[in-house]
Amino acid sequence: MSLAAAQRLVPETRFLEPHPEADRAALEAVFERLAAFSPSLAGTSEPDDPAFGFIEVGIEGLELLWGEERILAARLASAVEGLLPGRPNLGIAGTRFAATVAAVLARPGVPIVVPPGGEAAFLAPLPATILTSDPEARARLLRFGLRRVDQVAALPRSAVVARFGPEGVRLHARAVGEEVEPGEIWRRPERAALGLDLEPAVDRLEALRFVLHRLVVGLVEQVAARGRAAASAELRLRLDPRLRASDPGRGAIESVGAASSVVPGVSTRGWVVTVRQVLPEPTADGEAIERLLVARLERHPPAAAVERLELELDGLVPDAGQQLELFEPQRARRGRLAWQLARIAVEFGADRVLEAEVLDPEASWAEARSRWRSWSGRRGAGVDGWHTAGVDGERAGEIQRPVARVDEGRVEEVEGRAPQARREPGSGVVSELAVEVDGRRGRR
Repeated sequence: MSLAAAQRLVPETRFLEPHPEADRAALEAVFERLAAFSPSLAGTSEPDDPAFGFIEVGIEGLELLWGEERILAARLASAVEGLLPGRPNLGIAGTRFAATVAAVLARPGVPIVVPPGGEAAFLAPLPATILTSDPEARARLLRFGLRRVDQVAALPRSAVVARFGPEGVRLHARAVGEEVEPGEIWRRPERAALGLDLEPAVDRLEALRFVLHRLVVGLVEQVAARGRAAASAELRLRLDPRLRASDPGRGAIESVGAASSVVPGVSTRGWVVTVRQVLPEPTADGEAIERLLVARLERHPPAAAVERLELELDGLVPDAGQQLELFEPQRARRGRLAWQLARIAVEFGADRVLEAEVLDPEASWAEARSRWRSWSGRRGAGVDGWHTAGVDGERAGEIQRPVARVDEGRVEEVEGRAPQARREPGSGVVSELAVEVDGRRGRR
């Protein structure tokens, strides 16, 4: 359903702007808190993942530490209180699927506990369409007259597989209360951070860049030595409230000392300015990271002298190479193209990256068929938008080819479609906490 249709149905609805970074940070904090109770956690903190908001906690053998199931559920809910916008929904069962369904049906703060071996009986009266997310399989269930879960469970497994194929294995196993697939194990995100006090406080961008270079070199060496690459970089500047910046044009961040600012990617809390740069793809290239952060500082310089500088590289992943196939399309080619264009833009200027827009392919004069326009002039792009840059040229009526003008007399042509700011994923509300006890009955 579109937002316009939803607003017509419920005019008093309030629509909130998506904040994927805040959502991701909130759920990672929940994972950290729950890790103190159980070493077995599964789930994802990516807001654009359909499973976002569901956390699975293995509680097998934890009765002696935390008490019986309902007491443990109450402790888990209390532990995450304040990290979520409300009390979580909790479900306890012997399988991941039954625990998830129980969490969805539960009321906030009131867990649903499925008795041992009672997964099939708990699911029996529910609609059979909950067994799969495949629209075709759901439609086939209705055509066969299978409207409740117990009707699917009553059929032989071979008959369900014969009519539904591989999806039939999952359908029947879930209907009879069996576990069919493992969860996505949560792993604590890797980070690397380094800070440096500045005495005296620095109010010149050139001096800040010199200090930033030292931080970047030190961190990148650590990250590269571990065979890792960073997905994002966060620069924190602690300002000295006694010293206003002397450089002209330092009023870009007007709300120093306020709770927050409206500059995308730049936020303030008290006298701390945070500059966050999401990288188009994980990298251990210190020069590229430094240039992206410096570009943000040049566009939004701090309004006071800086007394401490901290840099954190987040989302560390293995820095593995990729073998390109000869006759197959390259994977992640859009991200790589956007990354290279972003590096060209921050090094030579955003106005150096152009794209061609087709006006009239049938025009007699070549000048009337197309025109050049700045990529940075498009909505969502520019230096502030490089961190969300993707490549999506599926726009009707346009044939686009970005060109990077490096200097006079030399034009470097970059094949591909024109980059377009990637749509930020919708903000999800963390409201379900699926607590599974798979294995307490001998499953693990």
